[in-house]
Amino acid sequence: MRPYLPPLLAGALARGDIGLNFSGTSYDFLESRGFLLGVFALAVIAYGLDRRGGSGAGSPRDPASLLLAAGALVLGALLFAASLAEGHRESWPGLVAGVACAALGYAAVAMLFARARRRLEAGGGALLTLYADGIALVLAGAAIAFPPLGLVAVVAFLLLLVRTRTGGERKYEGLRVLR
Repeated sequence: MRPYLPPLLAGALARGDIGLNFSGTSYDFLESRGFLLGVFALAVIAYGLDRRGGSGAGSPRDPASLLLAAGALVLGALLFAASLAEGHRESWPGLVAGVACAALGYAAVAMLFARARRRLEAGGGALLTLYADGIALVLAGAAIAFPPLGLVAVVAFLLLLVRTRTGGERKYEGLRVLR
């Protein structure tokens, strides 16, 4: 759901040849200053929309959230394809798989955070953005350092999506006040 910080991390690491190296591939622009500045600008805009009550504040189908999802799909496709190209493999399957992975992650997390925002006060809802960014960065860093964790994340997103869809809006029937 927060697609802009992981590409910044990946681009910065690739720029320093730490865990990634897109140089010599057709995706070397992902580590260029211009691309990283552009993604940073998009992250600032998304943060501004979020602070204004846009992106993700309401339904996962509001216009700002849909723009965020589109950014996630494009960046997911580029990063997956670049990681395949870096390994001297055919990169076009990464475009398809990257879109699929980004859509899965967005769908799973957007539904979860939309429900959580409805239940929280305004101040708590604003913290969800910080949590989402932190989770996205940690997950991206872990997947770069140890690539099989990316597959674990896909499985976790699938389980989260299934659980969120089947759980619906059930009320929590936990603690009750005894009289």
